[in-house]
Amino acid sequence: MVGAGMLGLPYAMAELGWGPGVAVLVLSWIITLYTLWQMIDMHEMIPGKRFDRYHEMAQQAFGEKLGLYIVVPQQLIVEVGVSIVYMVIGGKSLQMFHDTVCSSCNKIKTSYFIMIHASVHFVLSHLPNFNSIGVSLAAAVVSLSYYTIAWTASLHKGVQPNVQYGYREKSTAGTVFNFFSALGYVAFAYGGHHVVLEIQATIPSTPEKPSKGPMWRGVVIAYIIVALCYFPVALIGYWIFGNSVEDNILISLEKPAWLIALANMFVVVHVIGSYQISSRLVFDMIEAGLVKKLHFEPTRTLRFITRNIYVAFTMFIVITFPFFGDLLSFFGGFAFAPTTYFLPCMMWLAMKKPRRFSLSWWTNWMCIVIGVLLMVLAPIGALRQIIIKAKTYGFYS
Repeated sequence: MVGAGMLGLPYAMAELGWGPGVAVLVLSWIITLYTLWQMIDMHEMIPGKRFDRYHEMAQQAFGEKLGLYIVVPQQLIVEVGVSIVYMVIGGKSLQMFHDTVCSSCNKIKTSYFIMIHASVHFVLSHLPNFNSIGVSLAAAVVSLSYYTIAWTASLHKGVQPNVQYGYREKSTAGTVFNFFSALGYVAFAYGGHHVVLEIQATIPSTPEKPSKGPMWRGVVIAYIIVALCYFPVALIGYWIFGNSVEDNILISLEKPAWLIALANMFVVVHVIGSYQISSRLVFDMIEAGLVKKLHFEPTRTLRFITRNIYVAFTMFIVITFPFFGDLLSFFGGFAFAPTTYFLPCMMWLAMKKPRRFSLSWWTNWMCIVIGVLLMVLAPIGALRQIIIKAKTYGFYS
């Protein structure tokens, strides 16, 4: 979970303000921890059966067909959204690395750096096996490294002269829409529920020692680490830069140059691995659909063409709309809010059937309402920002 989405949290704080910002961060931490607990608990709620995939649990809750129709498109949107966001942050981090280590060099267009980053994926996507354990370990190390650099370098820089903590937009409409957009930043940062069942499926389980025990202990430790990562970056970054902070905290940090360059390279390494892990599910879904539905032969040629087309597609979207923060916000609300904030609650109500108007019933319905509002409002704010920037942005220039 501790990934590139964390870099946008100080900007989200700037659009939310101190009070609402802290409230949204804390509330999201509590809600997503609660929905994770629900999924872990429901994993083996039927004796002798394990729901090892998100859609399997949805099928049990909503029915064979409806469960698939609800969850599979949502998971696909999540994975494609992650791929697009990581493609743009990878290209922009490469650009920041170049501009930091060679400030006197000629400037190179962002589009070219995105192409350089994409070229790595054109190669890696064809590896027959991708060791997600090794990649996850490397991603954890580098993400903890650049998160530490982000907040310690901010603290070292000190509160900036004439720092302001009010909303940057002067109009009421702009402030409200930016507030909506900031909710998507937070939702993206807390995403990760779409793979929790696959992780729990790897844990041995017996009636005496069910998998939910060690899984829950692991989640608690993970969420303590998440809090230690997110809150310092969000609060210190906003405290130091105020409402002038960029949508990527590393852009606001310029010195020490070597440390900021190192942090950007850590980000590049992280998103390369994360892009590959998120893309594997998409590759499997596309190739399985072509083979089973359209009766293509499962050959290397099919694999080569489909994977190259997918990488090229994400690269094209990012070159067209290289707006890191706004894409982060859009997919945070539209893709991550359902799988993270309210779908687990809906499945809990359908499968556990808590007593009407009980504490569990009210808690789940409150989470559902919050999650649906997040799914609706965050993309609206993000799309407004994309449209405003598109008016003055020179496409492919």
